[in-house]
Amino acid sequence: MNAFEPLASLAAELLPHALEPSEDGAHDLSHLQRVWHNARTLQAEEGGDLEVLLAAVLLHDCVAVEKNSPLRSQASRLAAEKASTVLATLNWPEAKISAVTHAIEAHSFSANIHPLTLEARLVQDADRLDSLGMLGVARTFYTAGRMGSALYDPHDPEARERDYDDKRFCLDHFRTKLLHLADGFQTAAGQRLARIRHQRLKGFMEQFKEEIGVV
Repeated sequence: MNAFEPLASLAAELLPHALEPSEDGAHDLSHLQRVWHNARTLQAEEGGDLEVLLAAVLLHDCVAVEKNSPLRSQASRLAAEKASTVLATLNWPEAKISAVTHAIEAHSFSANIHPLTLEARLVQDADRLDSLGMLGVARTFYTAGRMGSALYDPHDPEARERDYDDKRFCLDHFRTKLLHLADGFQTAAGQRLARIRHQRLKGFMEQFKEEIGVV
């Protein structure tokens, strides 16, 4: 519980509801710990309600939907609905429940919901930071392996004469999503940290291409 300080007691209440049984190591307890660390770092500069932030962080993936599921774009809505039920049983006030559920709904890249509150902007930024930098690299290749994707197209690694297909080729995912994430951060603190991790992503890609013989 030390990873969720200064609200360890709240974390103890919510963690039993935070993760459904799943073999997805990109969305596990360590992911929640990292997103909470990011959220606290951002909140220290931007402000915001820590209880709302922790509840949203812990419950933002509380419904497990695989990346290749047709329900993927609905994952954040399903998680928000479950979170609302959980918090109601814990007698949270309606206003705080609404704040948490909006932050959960708006955190998802695929849901394309604009965050309207400071807490929602912080949760979105905190979660997206975990998709950048070396963690973003690690999670991307891990997920590609789980989904059965190849590392890259051996005939056309940079998709110069084909469309990107990040379901078949892991390297394509950097172009279709990861290298665009830094442009969408909501807070000044998030934007600053995103630029640092974005440069790490670009550096990885350049070294990767060099090692596979792409010039």
